[in-house]
Amino acid sequence: MLYYLLEDYASCLVLTLQSIPATLVPGDGIGPEITAAVVEILDALGKPFTWDIQQGGMAAIEKSGDPLPAALLDSIRRTRLALKGPLATPVGSGFRSVNVRLREEFKLYANLRPARTLISGGRYEDIDIVLVRENLEGLYVAFEHYIPIDGDPHAVAISSGVNTRAGSRRIAEFAFDYALKNGRKKVTIVHKANVLKALTGIFLETAYQVAKKYEGRVAVDDRIVDACAMQLVLKPWQFDVIVTTNLFGDILSDEIAGLVGGLGMAPGANIGVDAAIFEAVHGSAPDIAGKGVANPLALLLATGLMLDHVGRSDAAVKLRAAIDATLRDDGIRTGDLGGKATTRDMTQSIVRRLSNA
Repeated sequence: MLYYLLEDYASCLVLTLQSIPATLVPGDGIGPEITAAVVEILDALGKPFTWDIQQGGMAAIEKSGDPLPAALLDSIRRTRLALKGPLATPVGSGFRSVNVRLREEFKLYANLRPARTLISGGRYEDIDIVLVRENLEGLYVAFEHYIPIDGDPHAVAISSGVNTRAGSRRIAEFAFDYALKNGRKKVTIVHKANVLKALTGIFLETAYQVAKKYEGRVAVDDRIVDACAMQLVLKPWQFDVIVTTNLFGDILSDEIAGLVGGLGMAPGANIGVDAAIFEAVHGSAPDIAGKGVANPLALLLATGLMLDHVGRSDAAVKLRAAIDATLRDDGIRTGDLGGKATTRDMTQSIVRRLSNA
């Protein structure tokens, strides 16, 4: 399973150092502020992307009446690559989650959520864990309905989950390929096959079948999801790459983010065969929008994943080094990280680091 999209095309671009066409979705709340910071920092990195700016979420509803307008979808179909700020889905309006719709529309089956310690002195040191989440199956398919009883139309709620052999194999291959290409030593399969014997049993069984192809190169073990959640708190260093189903991945990835400082440090990549969308995992944070205090690191770290994805790991290494130096040496930290820096302060510090590199 190839990790890089359009590998030959990307290699050509690396050689010529041309800008790569990509869709940019500023998003809602703090989204426009942190995307502006990322664009400024990327300009200092040599402008690796040429942006097609499109609106989504609440900003798109105000303009077109749809949180996921055709212009945005057409742009991603054309560029096959997007960086997305946080998008809000209006509550109680009949609109499905914009993020889920994007994953389904472009068949982004793999959700990559790395977490590493950037600021020392916290409860946990030297965390470096990558979670690979299946993105299209499981309980997130949301096959749900109610059964009425005694006049109560919502007396019973029923939801069905779906895991397929093909989907389980695809995400397991992605996880083991990622481990092999990135010098990782072990993949842990997380499941609940002791109770959900069919739904997660097929996932566990298939992942072990895939693991046989990597024997001697990548080690494998497994954990029941509740035990994994506990062990992540007690001894997180035992984990390297975790691969799991959709719902478990959603929960565990947030827990892992908590080990390194919270969602403000959590990037995400949604990868399929024909497209990839990179994002900050956190929400739109409307309570601090416009105040200039938002932390841009999650989206910036997602941009690093995006650079890796298109074969610009050279630029990704420089970007991560500038982030590390800003946090460690310059002591520039936003309020969520225990500091007093503004978004502008952090942006300028990273730009200076890149300019002096």
